[in-house]
Amino acid sequence: MLELMARGGMRIGEALKLRVCDVDERKLTILNPKSGRQHEIVFIPQKVSVRLKEYIRHKGLESNQRIFPICYTAAREMVRKAGKLADVDLKPHDLRRHAATYASRSGAPLEIVSKIILRHANLSTTQIYLGKVSDTEAMRWIENIYR
Repeated sequence: MLELMARGGMRIGEALKLRVCDVDERKLTILNPKSGRQHEIVFIPQKVSVRLKEYIRHKGLESNQRIFPICYTAAREMVRKAGKLADVDLKPHDLRRHAATYASRSGAPLEIVSKIILRHANLSTTQIYLGKVSDTEAMRWIENIYR
């Protein structure tokens, strides 16, 4: 569940609503997302897809069953405990923010981060997630761009 949020940019509620039938290889269908659309697609890396399918198989889940049949409070506590193991104050939305920041710093175009990973309607919303760039990072990028 944490990996879907940190690698797929999923919101905690989206991960909790996910059913086996919503999984199609590396594409996950989110029904009735926060955006108000009928559905949205989340793309996940191949290795995350493999682990997710193995988890589903291991749990013996049926097509219409939720993959993570826990409540929001329990999921939030799982995230907090995972953060504690790494000595970090971690909240569920931090994992979604991580997905955006990691993709951006890996060179993904803003449009991909915004429209595909975070599924935002406006680029300006995504820019809030990405925050400010430090002077050190700015200089590193300038050096890489103008070699």
